[in-house]
Amino acid sequence: MFTFLLIVQTLVAIVMITVILMQRSEGGGLAGGSPSGLMTARGAADFLSRTTAISATIFVALSIALAAIAAGERGPRTIDPSLATQTPASAPARPQPAPVTPGAQPTNPAQPQPAQGNQTGVPLAQ
Repeated sequence: MFTFLLIVQTLVAIVMITVILMQRSEGGGLAGGSPSGLMTARGAADFLSRTTAISATIFVALSIALAAIAAGERGPRTIDPSLATQTPASAPARPQPAPVTPGAQPTNPAQPQPAQGNQTGVPLAQ
């Protein structure tokens, strides 16, 4: 149903684009035509304006219907509580941090160790 309405909306959009582009800014349309033709310029303008209004109304209605269908298909999601307590067997164990003793400075091989001196890392003057 969703795909069918989407195709219909695409066709309505193409019709609406065509009808809008056929209109002149003065309301005469591209086909203009002569007064002796089947439709006068005024009649063509009324027809194109009416067709634009109808196609725009259908387009908006289809947009609302498609949004409602899309929201209804998704539905509410529930979480299975039994999965929250289980851990996967193939998951690696988390590494435990190394115990830190009070007063000891952690060693990081990427950072150079301060020279013998005061607490700021600045060597004492000799």
